[in-house]
Amino acid sequence: MYRFSNTVIGFLNLFTLLASIPIIGAGLWMARSSITCENFLQTPLLVIGFVVLVVSLAGFIGACFHVACALWLYLVVMLLLIAALMGLTIFGFGVTSKGGGVEVPGRVYKEYHLQDYSPWLRKRIQDPRYWSTIRSCILGSKTCEKLASWTPLDYMQRDMSPIQSGCCKPPTACTYNMAAMMMTQDPDCYRWNNAPNLLCYECDSCKAGVLEDIRGNWHKLSVLTVTMLVLLIGIYSIGCCAFRNTKRAETDYPYGENRMTKVRPRWDYHCWRWLHDRREQLY
Repeated sequence: MYRFSNTVIGFLNLFTLLASIPIIGAGLWMARSSITCENFLQTPLLVIGFVVLVVSLAGFIGACFHVACALWLYLVVMLLLIAALMGLTIFGFGVTSKGGGVEVPGRVYKEYHLQDYSPWLRKRIQDPRYWSTIRSCILGSKTCEKLASWTPLDYMQRDMSPIQSGCCKPPTACTYNMAAMMMTQDPDCYRWNNAPNLLCYECDSCKAGVLEDIRGNWHKLSVLTVTMLVLLIGIYSIGCCAFRNTKRAETDYPYGENRMTKVRPRWDYHCWRWLHDRREQLY
């Protein structure tokens, strides 16, 4: 009869093994899709799916069939996953600690400034290749078309998402009369264009709005990663017990539950067996 920890590890890895199949399927589907936004996720999904598949398969075989080398591989990869997830969580909290919107007097929405975000995020978003992909993604989502029918009163009373606030309109402080054109204004005021495919997509405020959206999603993801980290540490602890039970199954039973001869007996087995035989002779 299998020990309790082996049974638990077997069921948990069977569940994660089955869960990895739709993850891989989603990554393969996105790889075939022509939508730019979805292509961002295909590589992480495929990597995560295949890693979960291999790790779960190793843990399931090792726990259910008492294969010590498979469990050893499972524990090593699990330890690496825990370390990587912990590093990702700490890094995520670090780069998203700065940022946030600024209240606009008389408005419900907020405005966002690129200099308020971490240097790593700013460097990433200002990369022309990276930004051109995000810009195409925003255009494809038709986010700004939802504001085309707004009246001036709507801009006073209605809220906007960070991307709408930064990309679909010029900064609120901008003025475009002849007197104001002689004054020094935010550079984004001169990047604004009424054309639907231009608007403020090249503005720093648009890049800041994207970073604010990423920042909010990253905070939600961090909550999930912390939960997963706690779960993985618990599974890893149970896996260590299962590995110990598997090693004992190979070395600790002189008459064996399921074998008559020893397979790679432990260093103290012969001593223990000699003492056992001497005791049998005395009694």
